[in-house]
Amino acid sequence: MTENAPRARAMSGTTGADVDAALEHVRTAEREAGNLPGLPQLDPGWRPGRAAVVGAGTMGGGIAMALASAGVPVTLIDRSTQDLDRGLSRVAANYAASVRRGRLDEAEADRRLARISRAIGLEAVGDADVVVEAVFEELSVKQDVFRAIDQHARPGTLLGTNTSALDIDAIASVTSRSQDVVGAHFFSPAQVMRLLEVVPGAQTAPLTVARLMALGRLMGKVPVRAGNARGFIGNAMLFDYYRESLFLVEEGAFPADVDRVLTGFGFAMGPFTMTDMAGHDLGVESRRRAIATRPESRRYADLDLLLVDLGRLGQKSGAGWYRYAEGDRTPRPDPEMNQRIVEYSARIGIERRRIGDDEILRRCLCALVNRAAWLLGEGIAAKPGDVDVVYVTGYGFPAARGGPLYWADSVGLATVLDGVEHLHRTHGAWWEPAPLLRRLGRANATFSGLGTTGAPA
Repeated sequence: MTENAPRARAMSGTTGADVDAALEHVRTAEREAGNLPGLPQLDPGWRPGRAAVVGAGTMGGGIAMALASAGVPVTLIDRSTQDLDRGLSRVAANYAASVRRGRLDEAEADRRLARISRAIGLEAVGDADVVVEAVFEELSVKQDVFRAIDQHARPGTLLGTNTSALDIDAIASVTSRSQDVVGAHFFSPAQVMRLLEVVPGAQTAPLTVARLMALGRLMGKVPVRAGNARGFIGNAMLFDYYRESLFLVEEGAFPADVDRVLTGFGFAMGPFTMTDMAGHDLGVESRRRAIATRPESRRYADLDLLLVDLGRLGQKSGAGWYRYAEGDRTPRPDPEMNQRIVEYSARIGIERRRIGDDEILRRCLCALVNRAAWLLGEGIAAKPGDVDVVYVTGYGFPAARGGPLYWADSVGLATVLDGVEHLHRTHGAWWEPAPLLRRLGRANATFSGLGTTGAPA
């Protein structure tokens, strides 16, 4: 995939046989994701008698719904009556919407809602077999919550932290029971999304991991073990993918161009629609603080901070990368924002150029594959199928393409490596090829030929 090489295979459509094979790969990878050596066998009928969820926000309410829908009584805990009222109103509205759409009958919705009780204060975790923390994504906040949970939870209670990127060991360290603490990364909306990243810390007991994997399956999730490194599997790959999307826009594309190319490939939505939906004000202050200390030897993408400066926070404010009509979530390209992007590029010294669809697709997909190869080589992901499951079930990668690594195998790893090496020469340090990708590409090997440790099966 050098600039002069033909790229038809990367951009081409798929045959019916290709799609069938890709879908079978995803199904097989989902089954195998739960096969972790060294875990104790639980009683097939194991289920918690009661769960507790700390934090009644959107994520906490969704996790409570997922538990209640699996038949598990759950206590939703927050610090004030107002927070609980708001959270439970959102839960009730979600169930009502499911009834209106015909996904649930009213009696079943009532039964599920009745399984969710409410409590103020962390003393209420004392009768739970499973506690899932779902508070603000800030390490100090989560540590404060876990100190209190440690005081009140029974010995042996499974303590899950719903973090998307934070260090599980740092959270567990404030308790007297690191063996019971495990990352439980749910995806929003948690009552709908199927992926659950299970992230053991250094001291997490195998029994704790086994219970969380079983709980995930009970809730209808696909649990995938991920190593305790920043971003785990999915978000570590997303960081590179989104950064490359921002670079493309800084260099000459517009958000609608990138989203169009990626949804044309089969993604559920493009990165700019996705971030407009999530909101642009999350973690902004910590990102601004980090600017002063980050190395100057690399290029960074700060374009999205411009949105916050402009008050364009995404769908919730009516404008982000796109503009939104009141009561309508349809993203509409915004000439005003596009002009701001052009001005930003000039301000940081980039001369904009025309960027073709093929370059957009190549850079975004190769960013995913190269980061996944790093994660496999470092043991953060146990096997290639786990990467594919994470990205298909949690990040909207088209199942008909089989996942990022299945796609890379289908294109040919020598071709992918050629593209990554060209991007490394052109765009610098972010594109350093993963040693595993170099080894496989030069040997004309495949990710599917690997075992669970990055070695040939």
